[in-house]
Amino acid sequence: MSASSLASRKRSASLINGQHSVFLEFGVCLMVLQYAREEELDQEATVIKETIKEAETRMKGAIQSLEDDLIGIRTGRASPALVERVQVEYYGSSVPLVQLANISVPEPRSLMIRPFDATSLKAIERGILASDLGLTPNNDGKVIRLNLPPLTEERRRDLVRLVNNRLEEARVAIRNVRRDLIKDLREFEKEKMISEDDRKKAEEELQKLTDKFIETVDEIGANKEAEIMEV
Repeated sequence: MSASSLASRKRSASLINGQHSVFLEFGVCLMVLQYAREEELDQEATVIKETIKEAETRMKGAIQSLEDDLIGIRTGRASPALVERVQVEYYGSSVPLVQLANISVPEPRSLMIRPFDATSLKAIERGILASDLGLTPNNDGKVIRLNLPPLTEERRRDLVRLVNNRLEEARVAIRNVRRDLIKDLREFEKEKMISEDDRKKAEEELQKLTDKFIETVDEIGANKEAEIMEV
């Protein structure tokens, strides 16, 4: 083989090896880019998932707060829940009544409160008088009895208005959660943590979640109003 042929073959082999290296480097770059994109997509999904989860948790909190508030609004029937959250000054601390006494319903329109500690009887009586229940406790030295007078039509309508106020507060709280988290999503978009499309999809999901919890508020309100108006 002539020297010129050998040199030509060497040049061809070198060219092939060079092209092979370029292809290898290009393939590695593609893999790196693909991996980076997958990491970016995972980050976007995590951010959106955590945002929706936070919204749901906070909206559930608004529902729980509403239910706790409505328990204290009395209907025509006696229920221990009516007085469980009454605050009582006990050894320098404000304590819910349910932690200090056994509460029972001996008759449909009466409650009986038996303290675990007999010395707290007077404090419990003061707590009931200071509450907005509008009930007068009967203290016989051992237990406190509460008699619930029938609700007048006027009083029922006053209570319905009170319930409606609580419902609107819950709706506002839920909408505020949506507002806050939409603001967060837009900040995430500015910081390139999520794309515009992902932000829009997340906002749509937040709206669906908001509608769902607002509907729950309406259902709770309708049930409470029916209880109050029941004669």
